[in-house]
Amino acid sequence: MNTVEFLGPPPKQRNTKHAQIAAELRAHPNVWGVVQKPTTIARAASAAQAIRTARLTAYEPAGSFEAVARTVIVGGAAEYRVYARFIGGHQ
Repeated sequence: MNTVEFLGPPPKQRNTKHAQIAAELRAHPNVWGVVQKPTTIARAASAAQAIRTARLTAYEPAGSFEAVARTVIVGGAAEYRVYARFIGGHQ
């Protein structure tokens, strides 16, 4: 049995989850969507900043997406959410 599995070249877009999120947001410009529900507000804030600054290439160019972190109370418990929307820019 071989220990290496040969499947061909890796996908061009490394952040495939984020590429899908960005594509969905681009398909609905200017509409806010919840794109993540992290376990802490710090993680939510970090994710929102990564989207705004295009730290992940899926969200390029920087500034073409707005993103914010919010704490929402659901059933008496805090839930941390990242809201984002595509506002324009080159695709």
